[in-house]
Amino acid sequence: MGEQPRFLAGFADDDLRLVFADTFTTGALPNGRATDTLLRFMKLEKDTTISHYKILSEIGKGGMGEVYLAQDTELDRKVAIKLLGEEFSQDSDKLNRFVREAKSASALNQPNIITIYEIGEWQGLRYIVLEYIDGETLTKRLRKKLKFNTALEIATQIASALDAAHSGGIVHRDIKPDNVMVRKDGLVKILDFGIAKLTETRRGDTEKGRPGEGDKTLIAVSPRPSVSASPNTTPGMIIGTANYMSPEQAAGKAIDARTDIFSFGVVLYEIISGDLPFEGETPMEIIAAIINKEPKPLDSNIVPPEIERIISKSLRKDRNERYQTIKGLLADLKEVKQELEFQDKLEKTVSPDRKEPETQMFKATTVDESNQTTTNENLHDSITIKKSGIGKAAIGIFAVLLISAIGLGYWFYSGNSSRQIESIAVMPFVNESGNEDVEYLSDGMTESLISSLSNIPNVSVKARSTVFFYKGKNVSPEQIGEELGVQAILLGRFVQRGDDLKLSLELVNTQTQDVIWSDQFDRKMSDLVAVQREIAQQVAAKISSRLTGDDRKKVEKVYTNNPEAYQAYLKGRFYWNQRTSEGFNKGIEYFQKAIQMDPGYALAWSGLADSYFLLPEYGAYSPLEYLPKAKKAALKAVELDPHLAEAQCSLAYIEHVYDWKFSQAEERYKKAIELNSNYATAYQWYSELLVHERRFDKAQQMAKKSVELDPLSLIKNNGYAQTYFYAKQYVEAEKLFRKVLEIAGEFSVANRNLAKCLVARGNIQDALNESDKAYRAGGESFRLSKGLIYAAAGDKKNAERFTSAYDGLDPRQVWDLTLIYSYLGDEAKALDGVEKMVKGRSVFVLYANADPGLDKVRDNPRFKELMKQIGFAE
Repeated sequence: MGEQPRFLAGFADDDLRLVFADTFTTGALPNGRATDTLLRFMKLEKDTTISHYKILSEIGKGGMGEVYLAQDTELDRKVAIKLLGEEFSQDSDKLNRFVREAKSASALNQPNIITIYEIGEWQGLRYIVLEYIDGETLTKRLRKKLKFNTALEIATQIASALDAAHSGGIVHRDIKPDNVMVRKDGLVKILDFGIAKLTETRRGDTEKGRPGEGDKTLIAVSPRPSVSASPNTTPGMIIGTANYMSPEQAAGKAIDARTDIFSFGVVLYEIISGDLPFEGETPMEIIAAIINKEPKPLDSNIVPPEIERIISKSLRKDRNERYQTIKGLLADLKEVKQELEFQDKLEKTVSPDRKEPETQMFKATTVDESNQTTTNENLHDSITIKKSGIGKAAIGIFAVLLISAIGLGYWFYSGNSSRQIESIAVMPFVNESGNEDVEYLSDGMTESLISSLSNIPNVSVKARSTVFFYKGKNVSPEQIGEELGVQAILLGRFVQRGDDLKLSLELVNTQTQDVIWSDQFDRKMSDLVAVQREIAQQVAAKISSRLTGDDRKKVEKVYTNNPEAYQAYLKGRFYWNQRTSEGFNKGIEYFQKAIQMDPGYALAWSGLADSYFLLPEYGAYSPLEYLPKAKKAALKAVELDPHLAEAQCSLAYIEHVYDWKFSQAEERYKKAIELNSNYATAYQWYSELLVHERRFDKAQQMAKKSVELDPLSLIKNNGYAQTYFYAKQYVEAEKLFRKVLEIAGEFSVANRNLAKCLVARGNIQDALNESDKAYRAGGESFRLSKGLIYAAAGDKKNAERFTSAYDGLDPRQVWDLTLIYSYLGDEAKALDGVEKMVKGRSVFVLYANADPGLDKVRDNPRFKELMKQIGFAE
């Protein structure tokens, strides 16, 4: 086939210009006809109805389609409908990508990402229904000078959106001001997530993503004065906006999330300086500058060095030298914001009566469009303060005055930083003894320090199950800092020989990898309690100098002075954390030993309670036998130490799952959180209570908090996902269940719950596969999981193979069989299962009030009476 003209359609907003390829060598349309067919869109008149959407007006157009404002007549809300052009509706490859990416984007539940409500087909054309945003594009906002704080806030919100997208496996590929909307209330919304991938399909691409021969260039160019719309091209299919492309994108190479980081760096440069980092008279000159030249220097009299550093690192040519994750960039941005806000507080505290600009000690300057140097009242005053030697001296004077006036000496801690550490992870101590029998000591000392440091006000301490994800792995402090979002980590090593114990510790800044503090401790095992207190005391002092006397007492508190009892407790927690029936029983044995050695050991009583009440959830143990024992132990723990968060939480759980005193349990969960705001388990169990009461919004908030404190915990992430499943928000639930399995590979509870979620969404085969994994990972307790999926899918024949009498089943099996009978429509047998769980005080019966699997029996008077017995109001 000879060389023929072809026009390539790409997406653009109404204030973009498209530059199309002039020729290509393969795949041309017959007779060279392309324009009318590829770019034909249907013009919709007002009041046209698409499904249950009534068209109100046209609000935009671009290469991909027309965008209309419409009224959702079912939910009585305004929406935006994008009607795709014929090219996209009739090309099966592009259509499949569109559907797949729209599904992925719709799973992104983040405030700064536009919400996708629906995709559909109308008169042979595909459409997508989106959230309607009442605001303006960032491009329009940039026509006026932004205040520095406003610019930084917008940038932080964009980075937060990208963080959520990248965590969900989506690369935007076209970050630019035109794809950023700013609502009237200041909330930023990022457009076109996932859809940008739609335009990437290329003829002749290799598996590595390199362009095939004969492809030409498609570039969208923002209408900046220095850029013309010349239709120059380069080899390789380049889809995107020239000004904001990464070097690898401009060169037609394979791209990843780091491409978004480069584009974000360009946007950050622009909103801070009002200019673009790479210049050129034509798109090709801009691309050449991106690939070969360094960005234009920023005005160091205006832009703080921290921002310069962030932008510079984002705009590295070599993607391996950029930020490797947007999460790390976002953390740096937030830190700069906090620093500038702090400096602003210092100024305002010292000189609150500043009224006239002329009386300010320092003024920020910038260059206006007429190239005249003027005072820019829009810029943050602290920028110039940071840039001059006089300003630094002034800051010191301000700080001294402030500290003298209001006693805030705790703003500074020893070391290089001017602020306290606000987030830390205590990494699992490394056992260098060559003796696995003392591994409990490694885990126990780590957990004890986490508990102690959690008492420091306003410091986030990552929970045990998250930091133990790194146990035995060789990971740099910088990587841990980025992955967990912490400013510092505490590293520990120990050697135990007979009665001798040698400890080496380092507190490390995760960004600079500088050692903030280190020490060695040579002690006897009989000094174990004392050395734990000493370590907690020294580390806390380095983390924060804001500690009051009461704070220090909480950090340094020990719960027993008996070293043998303490070791027994550590062994109990070591086995309890295995989360198996055997582990709980071994835990009970060691907690009881600790109590025998020290009857006043509140933590040991709390551990004993935790072991008793979890046994029925993990095996064939009767709640009627073990929960009373748990209650007795929890009451004793609270009696011994009413200020112990773990004890309050243990008793709250008993009041919740055994006594069914929900209001009382809720108040006690709140008490535990008040006592220790870093205690992730309190948020987790409180969230479960809220799910049982069908208070899903608040349940999601509490579960999210537990995951923030313990981001790699399987059980807490599973609990977070469940809050969405029970609320019937299956898309988000599936996403979160899959996140659990990304961490674990296989985790029986999450596999089973994902299976329930998948079958609710109609994905039956994948649901059956997940139920098989649940059985393989969890054993006999999960034997009925597959029958549950068959029943939920309406496969009566296969589901009935799993039915039986309730006698002889463990609590989880009784719960699954109850759901099977409910799905099969056998209300009597389903309610027999509910009644059996009520009488047996099974924790699973509390989920009967929320699980969609019992919707078929929910209106049955017998079911209502059973729920009333538990304490659930209608």
